[in-house]
Amino acid sequence: MFDRAQLRKGTLEGCILQIIAREAAYGYAIATTLRENGFPDLTEGTLYPLLLRLERKKLIRAEFRAGHGGPSRKYYTLTEDGQQYLAEFITAWQETSAGINAILQG
Repeated sequence: MFDRAQLRKGTLEGCILQIIAREAAYGYAIATTLRENGFPDLTEGTLYPLLLRLERKKLIRAEFRAGHGGPSRKYYTLTEDGQQYLAEFITAWQETSAGINAILQG
């Protein structure tokens, strides 16, 4: 049986960066967006290590912001390097998906 998780895994970083590029976001909101858009089995055990790795690569930065009536949340924003990486990911994705579609459609 085909393993969809492996296919999604390779695209997760780019999807996370795109979500953050739209607006600063905290982990739970990122997870919710991903689950609603094709990653239904995403767990926090997958997401948070990925966010940490993106932060270490200096593609995103994190800052704590006061919550609305609740505790502070760690919000993520894209860095300049993150914007460049995302642009490169989008180009690579479009080229790859066009090639795959050409093969699959005959």
